[in-house]
Amino acid sequence: MKPVVSVRELMRDMIDPIADNIFDSVSVVIDRKGTVEHSPKTDEDWEKIRIGAVTLAEGSYLLKVPRPFTPPGDENNSTGPDAPELSPAQITAKLTKDPVEWNARIEALRNVGLEVLEIVKRKDASELWDASDNLDAACENCHKSYWYPGENDQFYRRINSRLRDRFAEAPRSKKP
Repeated sequence: MKPVVSVRELMRDMIDPIADNIFDSVSVVIDRKGTVEHSPKTDEDWEKIRIGAVTLAEGSYLLKVPRPFTPPGDENNSTGPDAPELSPAQITAKLTKDPVEWNARIEALRNVGLEVLEIVKRKDASELWDASDNLDAACENCHKSYWYPGENDQFYRRINSRLRDRFAEAPRSKKP
């Protein structure tokens, strides 16, 4: 198999947009007018989710085809001090050192697609909430490892500390 695009382009142009079929399948919107829950109701709604699940389950295996991580000349946001992203060369080195992790991340993504296919067969909208969470976790865990690995537990502790300090310094509004 000969790839046509880089990992970044495959994610941007196929996997990420199709994942929205799953992410957008359930929601709760709260505004001045009240609370509105959205979930699949029609066969067309379920078909869109099924298309997302099939494409995610099958398309994730395209990540197993060796391909560049970014288009030629694209170095991510990987330059300068404290660069937030790994360079394509760093990502490649990480994959070469531990291909098992890369394949495990792909399997996690694929498993969500398979999970959603089962949910679609049962048309159980309540299970889509957990599936969306599982999809988010599969995506974010891979991104933390291969794209922005600086976002580890220490990073989040630092952010939480900064937020606590900022809110502690902020003037509180007084009620009349």
